[in-house]
Amino acid sequence: MNQEKDAAEEAMRNFLNGYNCAQSVLLTIANHHKVRNALIPKIATGFGGGIGRCGSVCGALTGGVMALGMSYGTNEPSQEERAQCYELAHELYTKFAQRYETVFCNELIGYDLSKPEELDKVRSEKIFEKKCPDFVRTVVQILMDFDAKNKPSYR
Repeated sequence: MNQEKDAAEEAMRNFLNGYNCAQSVLLTIANHHKVRNALIPKIATGFGGGIGRCGSVCGALTGGVMALGMSYGTNEPSQEERAQCYELAHELYTKFAQRYETVFCNELIGYDLSKPEELDKVRSEKIFEKKCPDFVRTVVQILMDFDAKNKPSYR
């Protein structure tokens, strides 16, 4: 439980220090698993704001799915090899949706980030800082719970 709390706090610090929600989750889980790769957190950059500020699936959630791929994914073109990762991704998505009643960024924060005037308002009212750390923390807590119950594989 202490590792879960520490990871959740690290993820929130990453977010509040300037990484987007997807980057914060992926970087935290990579650090937890001692995975070092020049693509982390770079590869998660475009997922912030619900994929490039489109308001689609929450970046914390997509960062979590990327972290699951890193931890439970495969390099083999086999459905059987993908099964555990798919199951965990489905469970992550479902738990997030149940907790927040949506997975969509624009619904979670209440603004359309694709509109410059709304993005300006989100920034000036510090909506990201007020709302998004909870999403980041939740995803990391779920992922840490998965790790406690499953054995991540690195291939």
